This record gives sequence, C-alpha cells and structure tokens, in this order.
Amino acid sequence: MTDTGKDADVIVVGAGPGGSSAAFHLARHGLKVLLLEKTEFPREKVCGDGLTPRAVKQLINMGIDTTEEKGWLRNRGLRVIGGGVRLELDWPELASFPDYGLTRTRMDFDHMLATAATDAGAELRVGTNVTGPVLDRTGRVVGVSAIGPDREPREYRAPLVIAADGVSGRLALALGIAKRDDRPMGVAVRQYFRSESRHDDDYLESWLELRSRESGDKLLPGYGWIFGLGDGRVNVGLGVLNSSSAFGKTNYRTLLSDWLDNTPAEWGLNDPANADGKSQGAALPMGFNRVPHYTRGVLLVGDTGGMVNPFNGEGIAYAMESGELAAEIAVHALARPSGTARERVLANYPTELKARYGGYYRLGNVFVKLIGNPQVMRIATKHGMPHPTLMRFVLKLLANLTDPRGGDAMDRVINAMTRLAPAA
Repeated sequence: MTDTGKDADVIVVGAGPGGSSAAFHLARHGLKVLLLEKTEFPREKVCGDGLTPRAVKQLINMGIDTTEEKGWLRNRGLRVIGGGVRLELDWPELASFPDYGLTRTRMDFDHMLATAATDAGAELRVGTNVTGPVLDRTGRVVGVSAIGPDREPREYRAPLVIAADGVSGRLALALGIAKRDDRPMGVAVRQYFRSESRHDDDYLESWLELRSRESGDKLLPGYGWIFGLGDGRVNVGLGVLNSSSAFGKTNYRTLLSDWLDNTPAEWGLNDPANADGKSQGAALPMGFNRVPHYTRGVLLVGDTGGMVNPFNGEGIAYAMESGELAAEIAVHALARPSGTARERVLANYPTELKARYGGYYRLGNVFVKLIGNPQVMRIATKHGMPHPTLMRFVLKLLANLTDPRGGDAMDRVINAMTRLAPAA
C-alpha cells in the first residue's frame, strides 16, 4: 500500500497510550506504521496510574496479559470518602466491560504498549522530536519534520498522520487548532509514597473532601485519590477543575501536602521520609477542548484532542479508544484512492467521536460547572453519599460504564441522557 517515496502509510506522533494503541491496530491490519516518540523508554509520566474497566478492555483488545503474575494490581471498584461516609462500590457487572480495574505506573505501562505496537509490526523511533507538519502546495499534511537522536533535522512522509503528542498538542497548534476556553480543564498533581498499609488496596480510593490540619480542619479545594500500586508504594494526588475559584490561584503541591498532613500516621503519607520522588503536576484537557479532530490529513487522538472524561479525569481509556478508532478509519481511508473518496472516510472520524462521546461529554461539562460551586458539592455529598443505590448509579455515570443494549434500568437512564444531550 505504501507509495514510492513515502516512509510509511501512517505516521503516528507520540507513543503514549493513544499513539501506541493506534500504531498497534494499524500494524495489525497490515499497514506500514512509523511511531515517533520524543523521549526514550522507560520514561515517567504524570498520571494517577489507575485504570478503570474501560481501559482494561482496551488492554485486552491489544492482547496484553493483565494477570498479577505480570505485575498488575487488580482492584474491585471505587471507595468514595466524603460527607462523613466511606462507601465501597464494586465495578458493575456488564457484558461490555470487565469487572475489574488495574493499577500500573506509567514508567513501564507506556513502554509495554509501545512494545505491543512494535510486536504487531510498527516501527518505533525514540528520541525523535517532531517539530512540525510537512505540507504540500495545497496545504495538506504529507508528513512531519523532526529532530532525531543525532540532533539532525529530517522529514518523514506518509499519506496520513495521527497526532497523539499529548496535552501540548504541538502538531495541532502548528495547524492552527487551538484549545477551546469554553471546555473544562483540570490540573492534577501526584506523588509516590512508600506505604506498607495501603500499597495493596483492592479498591481505588477517591476523596470528595480534602481537609487541612494546619488550618483548623479547613476544607480545601479539589478532589483527591489514593491508588495502591502493589509494590510497596501508593500514588496519591489531587485535581482542581477550572470551574473552581481556586484554579490558577493555588500552589497545588502545597495543597497536596496540606491534605496528606491530615491523613493517619500509620499510612506514612505525612512523613516526607516515605516520599519516593517529588510531586509533579500536569494539565487535564477535557470534553473535546481541541477541535476539529480531523483536518488536512491529520487525526487527533487522546489528550491532543482534549478527550479526558470531565466526570472523573480519566484519560487513558479514551486515548486508547480514540487510537483504535483512528486506526480503523485510516485503514478504510487508505483502501480508497486519494481525493474525495478518501476524504469522505476521514471526515467520519470526528462524526464517530461525537456519536460515541459528544452527549456524554456535554453532560460532563455541565457536571464540572456544578461541582465547581462548593455549596452544590457539599449538598450533593451530604445527601447522595448515604444512599448506596444512588451512588452505584453515580459510579456508572462517572466511569461511563454501561451496556449499550440489554442493560439494567440504570444503564437505560444513563444511555438515554447521553443520547438526548446535545453533542459537545
């Protein structure tokens, strides 16, 4: 399928979960794939390291062994703490998704996915920093320019490019695709701690209220998590949304320390001696905050296209799902001659993304605005947390875990809500 003078059928920029997923599915269908990554593996990424059943499904689709023998820690569900209530909610039993989640650090998680892509036939080039698109005389992208490990500039050519270069979205920005200010944005900061009492927890733990001991048990902005990694460490962190008055006006690392200082001493999270590395932060681009998702030969995947779930800050599942979808679209597009016939297929990528996530993300955008008001959040926590049935519904909604057909009453209500909501 590769034309003379082309380096690949598809160039994928970025070997994170979205890029590696796209490269895997493209290569599995027989396309020549060039996967370009600016860093070298293994490498660290700022993340909560928690995977819901939605992300687990994508790992299974890629043939990844998710057993404990391979270094994964399984979890049964989500433990929610807030309003004086501690509630454990198991992941729902569904036909469409597994009934377990996982934790794994991004240090080797991304490397594992990139290896799966190369095992499927993709060519990975690390230490290759993509600096911009290569355009033909019509303005269509026909490749990328890059700086290789030898610091020499070079160009790579392909009929299609998938941009999976993360929240910075440098390739998208070079094409004039800027972030939308009317969509949700979050900031998260996390740190690893050694904790014998918490490292092998079989629930992901979410804190809806954060309090500071130093400020007289004062309620802090943001929402926290504690995820056991099974290796003697936990990933602890917090996120603040741009609908909060504290967004952009707070030292988030200090905020994290204030919260952890108020946790039980036996957890070891308020002792700096147990810290494994410094706290690090990252932005969370939510609810399709960069569009269009296809233009001039480039498809945007994952964080590059602002696909983080506004309800729960989950990004890996949607990066991998959009990577698989982009690959599927690319396979069908490249089976057609260049020109109108091919563009018709490529234009279906943003259409399909809207169909899958548009209504759900619109609901999430509204949700973000509501919980940005501390009074609304306080009322919701106080009156919602004591009701397990309601909270099971909330878990399904926030984690986007329903059966599209044949589900229970909760599934039918959530699916109807997302269908009726105008697409984001």
